Amino acid sequence: MIVVADTSVILNLCCVQQAHLLPALFHEVWVPDQVRLEFERLSFHQPRFHGLLMPDWILIQPAAPVSAELASMPNLHAGETAALALALSGHADAVLMDEAAGRRAAQLLGVPAIGVLGVLLQARKMGLISAIKPVLQRLAVEAGFWLSPALVDSALRKCGET
Repeated sequence: MIVVADTSVILNLCCVQQAHLLPALFHEVWVPDQVRLEFERLSFHQPRFHGLLMPDWILIQPAAPVSAELASMPNLHAGETAALALALSGHADAVLMDEAAGRRAAQLLGVPAIGVLGVLLQARKMGLISAIKPVLQRLAVEAGFWLSPALVDSALRKCGET
């Protein structure tokens, strides 16, 4: 399975030392150069991400052409647009993306979207992690990552961690 990642999934998983889950779950992880640049900027300027490095197993790809349909979608950041364009042009199986606008755009474009929670649920199902609750707690505290309490409760019930 080939996935294209936006910045947030990689950055947040790196922040809590869980980025190794991605190559264990997916055959290849691609990012467009715009995502690499955003990752580097945030790891330099945001104290909670200070010093993080893009994992060397991530394949940096050149920018893909942005279709008129994608360009017209509202509320997308440059990294989200670049990731979706690369996913479409590279025929990726999914895009790793957490932001609501990006996930809506992916759905409209027919590209499955997987967020941090989806990655953790898959990792738990495959036995790569023993529990998602401690990782979610670390994400909240260390990365400032927010998920709705209802979504967290649903995921914990699904894993039998309530």
